[in-house]
Amino acid sequence: MEPDLFTAAAEDRQEKDPAGSPLAVRMRPRTLDEVVGQQHLLKPGSPLRRLVGEGATGPAGPSSVILWGPPGTGKTTLAYVVSKATNKRFVELSAITAGVKEVRAVIDGARRAIGGYGKETVLFLDEIHRFSKAQQDSLLPAVENRWVTLIAATTENPYFSIISPLLSRSLLLTLEPLTDDDLRDLVRRALTDDRGLKGSLTLPEDTEAHLLRIAGGDARRALTALEAAAGAALDQGETGISLQTLEQTVDRAAVKYDRDGDQHYDVASALIKSIRGSDVDAALHYLARMIEAGEDPRFIARRLMISASEDIGLADPNALPIAVAAAQAVAMIGFPEAALTLSHVTIALALAPKSNAATTAIGAALDDVRKGLAGPVPPHLRDGHYKGAAKLGHAQGYVYPHDLPEGIAAQQYAPDAIKDREYYEPTRHGAEARYADAVEWTRQHLGRDGS
Repeated sequence: MEPDLFTAAAEDRQEKDPAGSPLAVRMRPRTLDEVVGQQHLLKPGSPLRRLVGEGATGPAGPSSVILWGPPGTGKTTLAYVVSKATNKRFVELSAITAGVKEVRAVIDGARRAIGGYGKETVLFLDEIHRFSKAQQDSLLPAVENRWVTLIAATTENPYFSIISPLLSRSLLLTLEPLTDDDLRDLVRRALTDDRGLKGSLTLPEDTEAHLLRIAGGDARRALTALEAAAGAALDQGETGISLQTLEQTVDRAAVKYDRDGDQHYDVASALIKSIRGSDVDAALHYLARMIEAGEDPRFIARRLMISASEDIGLADPNALPIAVAAAQAVAMIGFPEAALTLSHVTIALALAPKSNAATTAIGAALDDVRKGLAGPVPPHLRDGHYKGAAKLGHAQGYVYPHDLPEGIAAQQYAPDAIKDREYYEPTRHGAEARYADAVEWTRQHLGRDGS
């Protein structure tokens, strides 16, 4: 018997005893219109709407799709909605347990269904990134010939985890983390809906805010925490879910931190200033507060990249590459593992030698430009590659530094207005000492040291 996404027995049980299913299952949307978030994927004529039969007429059938997004953003939910709404056969496989044998069995069944009674098959493949290249290859003929319409779900970057031929035969749909407004709508619906808590409890504003923080854009996490806290509140005879009850239930203290208010900027500022001050322990404290409060890890990574140039610069030339690599890693893996990467780069930046010479250098140069200290480019530096440039004196007299033994040509590079300006004043901290020596040497050979 072919695997089914939601077996008849499970559906019967849920219908007869809905309270026996988790809240996240009971509140699963039944139609695309009930889905919260991801509205950029649910417009009229979108691939998902065509999969459920909306506008899927004519010679252009629905395309196979790959759903890429963090956990709890609705990948399985969207597959469930398709399974309920489509008139096609719907089969599910999980890459965790399935292999080539199971894939071929589904494909053979799909071909029989098409040939025997004209029934098309939709295959939902969860965790497709866990399939090897050979296993993914086994899907290609079925997708290419449309023996099946594939819905594949992955939390990993598909450009690294899915073979190119399969990507080229499918539409890649990116799911975004749910916003607080999305989760708020979902939580409030669960509180009042007959499939949910049926209005048996209230959720005060401070409890709701903390619930949204710990959810971190994950709908499943939000509903699981809500169900656990609701059960504790009902056991205690309460009519509402207090912040204390929620904290005790999820064993997670409410961090006093408003991502949209002053605390957002205060804690972020404290993180950067602690790194600047080389206090690694304070920096880790503020990082932990931001993580625990559900701050966007990409925001933290951006701040760390800025810090690497603003406060460290050439005192440790590896600081910026480390921060950039961390930002890329965070974007790919998300929380909770991203906390490890953010800790890694925070420690590295806090303990690195510090220099703001690059910051003050560009600041001084910008200040002069804004004051009008620019002037024309010296004629010998102007572009001389077009016809008539020589008649204008452009590029005439330019000395090519590579033709000289030391690779330095003592000629004027800056406009007259700022030819004596020295913007970069390197420190002797860490690796920047080498750059300080280089600046001194080059300025001397350029004839700009007064000699």
